Amino acid sequence: MRHTEPPSSGLCSKTSLFLIGRDRAGHWVVRDLQGRRGGLFVGRTQALKYALFENGNRPQAVVMVPGVLELDLGADALPSAPALAA
Repeated sequence: MRHTEPPSSGLCSKTSLFLIGRDRAGHWVVRDLQGRRGGLFVGRTQALKYALFENGNRPQAVVMVPGVLELDLGADALPSAPALAA
């Protein structure tokens, strides 16, 4: 049995739906509907593996997006440029 890192907190939510697709630059993108978890990946296999790990290995909770999918993990959580200068 292999040791792996535990899933991100909040995994217990049964509404952990993940979207997988490509951004405008062709990178593979994974993100949850709330925009709290996700990332950029080298390939589709790695993206799918991450999504399944984060949602408790539930393939029915992974959706392949046919169009462009951009990664935006809560832009409101990042400080604005004037806040950084202060």
